[in-house]
Amino acid sequence: MVHLTEGGLFMKCPACGTLDLSRFHSVDSVPVNSCVLLDDQSAARDFPRGDLRLSVCRRCGFVANTAFDPALTSYSQDYEETQGFSPRFRQYIGELARRWAARYGLEGRTVIELGCGKGEFIGEMLNAGVGHAIGVDPALRLDRVPPAASTSVTWVPGRFPEDFPVLDAPAVICRHTLEHIAPVGEWMRSVRAAIGRREDTVVLFEVPDVLPILERGAFWDLYYEHCSYFSSDSLEALFRQSGFEPLDIYRTFDDQYLVIEARPSTTSRRPDFDPQPLSVSAAARFATSYDQLVESWRARLRRESSAGGPTVIWGASSKAVGFLTALGPEAAHVAAAVDINPHKQGSYLPGTGHFIAPPKQLIDLAPALVIAMNPTYLHEIHRELAQLGVVTSLEAV
Repeated sequence: MVHLTEGGLFMKCPACGTLDLSRFHSVDSVPVNSCVLLDDQSAARDFPRGDLRLSVCRRCGFVANTAFDPALTSYSQDYEETQGFSPRFRQYIGELARRWAARYGLEGRTVIELGCGKGEFIGEMLNAGVGHAIGVDPALRLDRVPPAASTSVTWVPGRFPEDFPVLDAPAVICRHTLEHIAPVGEWMRSVRAAIGRREDTVVLFEVPDVLPILERGAFWDLYYEHCSYFSSDSLEALFRQSGFEPLDIYRTFDDQYLVIEARPSTTSRRPDFDPQPLSVSAAARFATSYDQLVESWRARLRRESSAGGPTVIWGASSKAVGFLTALGPEAAHVAAAVDINPHKQGSYLPGTGHFIAPPKQLIDLAPALVIAMNPTYLHEIHRELAQLGVVTSLEAV
Protein backbone atom coordinates (compact mmCIF):
# COMPACT_ATOMS: atom_id res chain seq x y z
CA MET A 1 0.00 0.00 0.00
CA VAL A 2 1.10 3.55 -0.75
CA HIS A 3 1.27 6.18 1.99
CA LEU A 4 -0.75 9.13 0.70
CA THR A 5 0.47 12.67 0.29
CA GLU A 6 -1.02 15.57 -1.61
CA GLY A 7 1.16 18.52 -2.52
CA GLY A 8 3.85 17.12 -0.24
CA LEU A 9 1.45 16.97 2.74
CA PHE A 10 -0.03 13.86 4.30
CA MET A 11 -3.76 13.59 3.58
CA LYS A 12 -6.19 13.59 6.48
CA CYS A 13 -8.69 10.82 7.07
CA PRO A 14 -12.17 12.33 6.45
CA ALA A 15 -13.53 10.39 9.43
CA CYS A 16 -10.99 10.67 12.25
CA GLY A 17 -8.73 13.43 10.94
CA THR A 18 -5.43 11.62 11.42
CA LEU A 19 -2.68 11.76 8.79
CA ASP A 20 -2.41 8.07 8.05
CA LEU A 21 -4.17 7.12 4.80
CA SER A 22 -2.72 4.32 2.65
CA ARG A 23 -3.93 3.63 -0.88
CA PHE A 24 -4.66 -0.02 -1.70
CA HIS A 25 -6.85 -0.01 -4.83
CA SER A 26 -7.05 2.12 -7.98
CA VAL A 27 -9.36 1.91 -10.99
CA ASP A 28 -9.50 4.52 -13.72
CA SER A 29 -12.62 5.70 -15.51
CA VAL A 30 -15.67 4.28 -13.75
CA PRO A 31 -19.23 5.67 -14.18
CA VAL A 32 -19.89 8.43 -11.65
CA ASN A 33 -23.50 7.32 -11.13
CA SER A 34 -24.81 3.79 -11.20
CA CYS A 35 -28.53 4.19 -10.47
CA VAL A 36 -29.46 6.87 -13.01
CA LEU A 37 -32.15 5.95 -15.54
CA LEU A 38 -30.90 6.35 -19.11
CA ASP A 39 -33.21 5.83 -22.08
CA ASP A 40 -30.49 6.07 -24.74
CA GLN A 41 -27.81 3.38 -25.09
CA SER A 42 -25.23 5.73 -26.60
CA ALA A 43 -25.70 8.18 -23.74
CA ALA A 44 -25.34 5.31 -21.29
CA ARG A 45 -22.05 4.20 -22.84
CA ASP A 46 -20.76 7.78 -22.92
CA PHE A 47 -21.78 8.43 -19.32
CA PRO A 48 -19.39 10.70 -17.34
CA ARG A 49 -16.59 8.90 -15.52
CA GLY A 50 -14.28 9.39 -12.59
CA ASP A 51 -11.56 7.43 -10.81
CA LEU A 52 -11.46 5.15 -7.79
CA ARG A 53 -8.53 5.69 -5.44
CA LEU A 54 -9.43 3.68 -2.37
CA SER A 55 -7.38 4.36 0.73
CA VAL A 56 -7.64 2.96 4.24
CA CYS A 57 -6.93 4.91 7.41
CA ARG A 58 -4.39 2.95 9.40
CA ARG A 59 -5.62 4.65 12.57
CA CYS A 60 -9.44 4.13 12.52
CA GLY A 61 -9.95 1.73 9.59
CA PHE A 62 -12.14 4.08 7.53
CA VAL A 63 -11.93 3.60 3.74
CA ALA A 64 -12.30 6.56 1.37
CA ASN A 65 -12.14 7.26 -2.35
CA THR A 66 -9.62 10.08 -2.25
CA ALA A 67 -10.29 10.87 -5.94
CA PHE A 68 -14.00 11.49 -5.34
CA ASP A 69 -15.41 14.72 -6.80
CA PRO A 70 -18.95 15.46 -5.56
CA ALA A 71 -19.51 17.78 -8.53
CA LEU A 72 -19.53 14.72 -10.81
CA THR A 73 -22.38 12.91 -9.06
CA SER A 74 -26.05 13.74 -9.32
CA TYR A 75 -29.03 12.78 -7.15
CA SER A 76 -32.13 13.89 -9.02
CA GLN A 77 -35.55 12.44 -9.75
CA ASP A 78 -33.88 10.23 -12.39
CA TYR A 79 -32.00 8.42 -9.62
CA GLU A 80 -33.55 4.98 -9.04
CA GLU A 81 -32.08 3.45 -5.90
CA THR A 82 -35.03 1.54 -4.45
CA GLN A 83 -34.90 -2.16 -3.59
CA GLY A 84 -38.52 -2.04 -2.45
CA PHE A 85 -39.86 -4.33 -5.19
CA SER A 86 -38.10 -7.31 -3.60
CA PRO A 87 -40.25 -9.30 -1.12
CA ARG A 88 -37.09 -10.21 0.82
CA PHE A 89 -36.07 -6.58 1.15
CA ARG A 90 -39.56 -5.43 2.16
CA GLN A 91 -39.57 -8.11 4.84
CA TYR A 92 -36.21 -6.87 6.11
CA ILE A 93 -37.08 -3.19 6.33
CA GLY A 94 -40.40 -4.04 7.98
CA GLU A 95 -38.58 -6.02 10.68
CA LEU A 96 -36.04 -3.22 11.20
CA ALA A 97 -38.78 -0.58 11.48
CA ARG A 98 -40.68 -2.61 14.07
CA ARG A 99 -37.47 -3.19 16.03
CA TRP A 100 -36.65 0.51 16.19
CA ALA A 101 -40.20 1.64 16.95
CA ALA A 102 -40.54 -0.83 19.84
CA ARG A 103 -37.01 -0.46 21.23
CA TYR A 104 -37.14 3.33 21.41
CA GLY A 105 -40.83 3.89 22.10
CA LEU A 106 -41.53 5.70 18.83
CA GLU A 107 -45.20 4.72 18.58
CA GLY A 108 -47.26 7.88 18.00
CA ARG A 109 -44.15 10.06 17.83
CA THR A 110 -42.21 11.87 15.08
CA VAL A 111 -39.18 10.59 13.18
CA ILE A 112 -36.95 12.31 10.61
CA GLU A 113 -35.31 10.32 7.82
CA LEU A 114 -32.33 11.86 6.04
CA GLY A 115 -31.98 10.32 2.58
CA CYS A 116 -35.48 8.81 2.53
CA GLY A 117 -35.34 7.73 -1.13
CA LYS A 118 -38.81 6.90 -2.42
CA GLY A 119 -40.22 6.68 1.10
CA GLU A 120 -40.45 2.90 1.56
CA PHE A 121 -38.85 2.89 5.00
CA ILE A 122 -40.97 5.78 6.22
CA GLY A 123 -43.99 3.73 5.17
CA GLU A 124 -42.72 0.84 7.27
CA MET A 125 -42.15 3.12 10.26
CA LEU A 126 -45.75 4.31 9.99
CA ASN A 127 -46.89 0.68 9.83
CA ALA A 128 -44.87 0.12 13.02
CA GLY A 129 -46.88 2.83 14.81
CA VAL A 130 -44.93 6.06 14.26
CA GLY A 131 -47.31 9.01 14.32
CA HIS A 132 -45.59 11.43 11.94
CA ALA A 133 -42.48 11.40 9.75
CA ILE A 134 -40.37 13.92 7.87
CA GLY A 135 -38.57 12.63 4.77
CA VAL A 136 -35.62 14.54 3.30
CA ASP A 137 -34.04 13.58 -0.04
CA PRO A 138 -32.93 15.47 -3.18
CA ALA A 139 -34.13 12.55 -5.36
CA LEU A 140 -37.59 12.48 -3.78
CA ARG A 141 -40.45 11.59 -6.14
CA LEU A 142 -43.79 12.65 -4.67
CA ASP A 143 -45.60 10.53 -7.26
CA ARG A 144 -43.84 7.44 -5.86
CA VAL A 145 -44.30 7.87 -2.10
CA PRO A 146 -46.59 5.39 -0.29
CA PRO A 147 -50.23 6.59 -0.66
CA ALA A 148 -50.99 5.77 2.98
CA ALA A 149 -48.26 8.19 4.05
CA SER A 150 -49.75 11.26 2.38
CA THR A 151 -51.38 12.67 5.52
CA SER A 152 -48.74 11.54 8.02
CA VAL A 153 -45.52 12.67 6.34
CA THR A 154 -43.87 15.98 5.56
CA TRP A 155 -41.76 15.55 2.41
CA VAL A 156 -38.70 17.74 1.87
CA PRO A 157 -37.22 17.36 -1.66
CA GLY A 158 -33.81 18.69 -0.69
CA ARG A 159 -30.65 18.06 1.33
CA PHE A 160 -29.60 18.19 4.94
CA PRO A 161 -28.44 20.61 6.26
CA GLU A 162 -28.89 23.07 3.38
CA ASP A 163 -32.65 22.63 2.98
CA PHE A 164 -33.54 21.22 6.41
CA PRO A 165 -31.16 22.53 9.07
CA VAL A 166 -32.88 21.58 12.37
CA LEU A 167 -33.36 17.99 13.61
CA ASP A 168 -35.95 18.36 16.35
CA ALA A 169 -37.51 14.91 16.79
CA PRO A 170 -37.32 11.85 19.05
CA ALA A 171 -35.52 9.91 16.29
CA VAL A 172 -33.25 10.73 13.34
CA ILE A 173 -32.90 7.91 10.79
CA CYS A 174 -30.32 7.74 8.00
CA ARG A 175 -30.07 4.57 5.93
CA HIS A 176 -27.58 4.09 3.08
CA THR A 177 -26.76 7.76 2.73
CA LEU A 178 -23.61 8.27 4.80
CA GLU A 179 -21.54 6.20 2.35
CA HIS A 180 -22.37 8.80 -0.34
CA ILE A 181 -20.90 11.67 1.70
CA ALA A 182 -17.18 12.43 1.37
CA PRO A 183 -16.63 14.82 4.34
CA VAL A 184 -18.19 12.34 6.78
CA GLY A 185 -16.66 13.87 9.90
CA GLU A 186 -17.89 17.34 9.05
CA TRP A 187 -21.34 16.03 8.07
CA MET A 188 -21.79 14.02 11.26
CA ARG A 189 -20.85 17.04 13.33
CA SER A 190 -23.55 18.98 11.48
CA VAL A 191 -26.04 16.26 12.47
CA ARG A 192 -25.02 16.65 16.10
CA ALA A 193 -25.26 20.46 15.89
CA ALA A 194 -28.73 20.25 14.28
CA ILE A 195 -30.00 18.13 17.19
CA GLY A 196 -28.76 20.77 19.61
CA ARG A 197 -29.49 20.42 23.30
CA ARG A 198 -32.03 17.66 22.85
CA GLU A 199 -30.30 14.69 24.48
CA ASP A 200 -33.24 12.25 24.24
CA THR A 201 -33.05 11.95 20.43
CA VAL A 202 -32.04 8.51 19.17
CA VAL A 203 -29.90 8.42 16.02
CA LEU A 204 -30.35 5.33 13.84
CA PHE A 205 -27.97 4.83 10.92
CA GLU A 206 -27.37 1.98 8.46
CA VAL A 207 -24.45 1.62 6.01
CA PRO A 208 -22.79 -1.18 4.03
CA ASP A 209 -20.14 -3.09 5.98
CA VAL A 210 -16.78 -2.77 4.23
CA LEU A 211 -15.17 -5.81 5.91
CA PRO A 212 -17.03 -8.53 3.96
CA ILE A 213 -16.45 -6.54 0.77
CA LEU A 214 -12.70 -6.52 1.34
CA GLU A 215 -12.49 -10.05 2.70
CA ARG A 216 -14.47 -11.57 -0.20
CA GLY A 217 -12.78 -9.41 -2.83
CA ALA A 218 -16.26 -8.19 -3.82
CA PHE A 219 -15.14 -5.69 -6.45
CA TRP A 220 -18.76 -5.30 -7.61
CA ASP A 221 -19.49 -3.51 -4.33
CA LEU A 222 -17.03 -0.70 -5.09
CA TYR A 223 -18.36 2.16 -7.18
CA TYR A 224 -17.97 5.88 -7.52
CA GLU A 225 -21.03 7.05 -5.58
CA HIS A 226 -19.81 5.20 -2.50
CA CYS A 227 -16.96 7.47 -1.50
CA SER A 228 -16.99 6.38 2.18
CA TYR A 229 -16.79 2.83 3.55
CA PHE A 230 -17.16 1.76 7.17
CA SER A 231 -16.23 -1.09 9.45
CA SER A 232 -17.85 -1.34 12.86
CA ASP A 233 -14.70 0.13 14.44
CA SER A 234 -14.50 3.16 12.16
CA LEU A 235 -18.25 3.78 12.41
CA GLU A 236 -18.16 3.75 16.21
CA ALA A 237 -15.11 6.02 16.23
CA LEU A 238 -16.81 8.49 13.88
CA PHE A 239 -19.90 8.71 16.08
CA ARG A 240 -17.93 9.16 19.28
CA GLN A 241 -15.81 11.92 17.79
CA SER A 242 -18.91 13.63 16.41
CA GLY A 243 -20.60 13.94 19.80
CA PHE A 244 -22.66 10.73 20.02
CA GLU A 245 -22.66 7.84 22.46
CA PRO A 246 -23.20 4.52 20.60
CA LEU A 247 -25.80 2.27 22.18
CA ASP A 248 -25.52 -0.70 19.85
CA ILE A 249 -23.71 -1.72 16.66
CA TYR A 250 -24.65 -4.87 14.78
CA ARG A 251 -24.75 -6.49 11.33
CA THR A 252 -27.96 -7.12 9.40
CA PHE A 253 -29.22 -8.36 6.03
CA ASP A 254 -27.03 -11.45 5.83
CA ASP A 255 -24.13 -9.49 7.36
CA GLN A 256 -24.04 -7.01 4.45
CA TYR A 257 -25.10 -3.95 6.45
CA LEU A 258 -23.97 -2.24 9.64
CA VAL A 259 -26.49 -0.60 11.96
CA ILE A 260 -25.50 1.85 14.65
CA GLU A 261 -27.89 3.18 17.28
CA ALA A 262 -26.70 6.17 19.32
CA ARG A 263 -27.73 9.15 21.40
CA PRO A 264 -26.25 12.65 21.59
CA SER A 265 -23.48 13.10 24.10
CA THR A 266 -22.65 16.31 25.89
CA THR A 267 -19.00 15.85 24.95
CA SER A 268 -17.09 14.53 21.97
CA ARG A 269 -14.01 12.47 22.67
CA ARG A 270 -11.26 10.78 20.76
CA PRO A 271 -11.90 7.02 20.89
CA ASP A 272 -9.34 4.39 21.75
CA PHE A 273 -8.20 2.96 18.42
CA ASP A 274 -7.11 -0.63 17.91
CA PRO A 275 -3.39 -0.98 17.09
CA GLN A 276 -4.33 -2.63 13.77
CA PRO A 277 -7.92 -2.09 12.55
CA LEU A 278 -9.31 -5.16 10.80
CA SER A 279 -10.01 -3.25 7.61
CA VAL A 280 -6.29 -2.45 7.20
CA SER A 281 -5.28 -6.10 6.87
CA ALA A 282 -8.45 -6.84 4.85
CA ALA A 283 -7.54 -4.05 2.43
CA ALA A 284 -4.11 -5.59 1.90
CA ARG A 285 -5.70 -8.95 1.08
CA PHE A 286 -8.15 -7.30 -1.31
CA ALA A 287 -5.30 -5.64 -3.16
CA THR A 288 -3.69 -9.03 -3.86
CA SER A 289 -6.90 -10.92 -4.75
CA TYR A 290 -8.64 -8.32 -6.94
CA ASP A 291 -6.93 -9.15 -10.23
CA GLN A 292 -7.36 -12.89 -9.72
CA LEU A 293 -11.08 -12.62 -9.02
CA VAL A 294 -11.77 -10.28 -11.93
CA GLU A 295 -9.87 -12.56 -14.31
CA SER A 296 -11.73 -15.57 -12.96
CA TRP A 297 -15.07 -13.99 -13.88
CA ARG A 298 -13.75 -12.93 -17.28
CA ALA A 299 -12.67 -16.48 -18.02
CA ARG A 300 -16.04 -17.83 -16.84
CA LEU A 301 -17.94 -15.54 -19.20
CA ARG A 302 -15.67 -16.47 -22.10
CA ARG A 303 -16.36 -20.16 -21.46
CA GLU A 304 -20.12 -19.64 -21.32
CA SER A 305 -20.00 -17.61 -24.53
CA SER A 306 -17.95 -20.21 -26.40
CA ALA A 307 -20.42 -22.90 -25.30
CA GLY A 308 -23.14 -20.96 -27.09
CA GLY A 309 -25.40 -19.97 -24.20
CA PRO A 310 -26.06 -16.34 -23.26
CA THR A 311 -25.35 -15.01 -19.78
CA VAL A 312 -27.49 -12.44 -17.99
CA ILE A 313 -27.07 -10.73 -14.63
CA TRP A 314 -29.99 -10.32 -12.22
CA GLY A 315 -30.06 -6.97 -10.46
CA ALA A 316 -29.55 -3.81 -12.53
CA SER A 317 -28.15 -1.53 -9.89
CA SER A 318 -24.84 -0.39 -8.44
CA LYS A 319 -23.44 -3.91 -8.07
CA ALA A 320 -24.17 -4.59 -11.73
CA VAL A 321 -22.39 -1.42 -12.83
CA GLY A 322 -19.40 -2.22 -10.62
CA PHE A 323 -19.26 -5.81 -11.88
CA LEU A 324 -19.56 -5.04 -15.60
CA THR A 325 -17.19 -2.06 -15.47
CA ALA A 326 -14.44 -4.17 -13.90
CA LEU A 327 -14.86 -6.90 -16.55
CA GLY A 328 -13.86 -4.54 -19.35
CA PRO A 329 -14.32 -6.00 -22.88
CA GLU A 330 -15.57 -9.32 -21.45
CA ALA A 331 -18.71 -7.49 -20.26
CA ALA A 332 -19.89 -7.86 -23.86
CA HIS A 333 -20.47 -11.56 -23.11
CA VAL A 334 -23.38 -10.52 -20.84
CA ALA A 335 -26.53 -10.26 -22.94
CA ALA A 336 -28.62 -8.13 -20.59
CA ALA A 337 -29.34 -7.12 -17.02
CA VAL A 338 -32.63 -8.21 -15.48
CA ASP A 339 -34.49 -6.32 -12.78
CA ILE A 340 -37.91 -6.67 -11.15
CA ASN A 341 -38.18 -2.88 -10.68
CA PRO A 342 -40.54 -1.74 -13.47
CA HIS A 343 -39.10 1.78 -13.36
CA LYS A 344 -35.71 0.44 -14.50
CA GLN A 345 -36.97 -1.83 -17.26
CA GLY A 346 -36.33 -0.52 -20.76
CA SER A 347 -33.43 1.67 -19.59
CA TYR A 348 -29.67 1.14 -20.01
CA LEU A 349 -26.92 0.76 -17.42
CA PRO A 350 -24.43 3.65 -17.13
CA GLY A 351 -20.99 2.84 -18.51
CA THR A 352 -21.55 -0.37 -20.47
CA GLY A 353 -24.98 0.42 -21.89
CA HIS A 354 -26.49 -2.98 -21.06
CA PHE A 355 -30.23 -3.17 -21.59
CA ILE A 356 -32.36 -3.63 -18.46
CA ALA A 357 -34.97 -6.28 -19.20
CA PRO A 358 -38.00 -7.51 -17.24
CA PRO A 359 -37.78 -11.10 -15.96
CA LYS A 360 -40.30 -12.34 -18.55
CA GLN A 361 -37.83 -11.52 -21.31
CA LEU A 362 -35.69 -14.42 -20.10
CA ILE A 363 -38.16 -16.73 -21.82
CA ASP A 364 -36.90 -15.46 -25.18
CA LEU A 365 -33.28 -14.97 -24.10
CA ALA A 366 -33.04 -18.56 -22.80
CA PRO A 367 -29.85 -17.87 -20.79
CA ALA A 368 -27.43 -20.66 -19.96
CA LEU A 369 -26.29 -18.74 -16.87
CA VAL A 370 -27.97 -16.20 -14.61
CA ILE A 371 -25.66 -14.38 -12.21
CA ALA A 372 -27.38 -12.92 -9.15
CA MET A 373 -25.68 -9.71 -8.11
CA ASN A 374 -26.78 -10.21 -4.50
CA PRO A 375 -26.86 -13.73 -2.98
CA THR A 376 -29.54 -12.63 -0.51
CA TYR A 377 -32.05 -12.68 -3.36
CA LEU A 378 -31.20 -16.16 -4.69
CA HIS A 379 -34.34 -17.78 -3.29
CA GLU A 380 -36.77 -15.30 -4.82
CA ILE A 381 -34.87 -15.29 -8.12
CA HIS A 382 -35.07 -19.09 -8.26
CA ARG A 383 -38.80 -18.90 -7.57
CA GLU A 384 -39.29 -16.32 -10.33
CA LEU A 385 -37.34 -18.42 -12.85
CA ALA A 386 -39.44 -21.48 -11.99
CA GLN A 387 -42.66 -19.53 -12.45
CA LEU A 388 -41.45 -18.38 -15.87
CA GLY A 389 -40.45 -21.91 -16.83
CA VAL A 390 -36.85 -20.80 -17.47
CA VAL A 391 -34.36 -23.64 -17.00
CA THR A 392 -30.87 -22.26 -16.42
CA SER A 393 -27.87 -22.29 -14.11
CA LEU A 394 -28.24 -19.76 -11.30
CA GLU A 395 -25.38 -18.61 -9.12
CA ALA A 396 -24.38 -15.54 -7.17
CA VAL A 397 -21.26 -13.40 -7.37
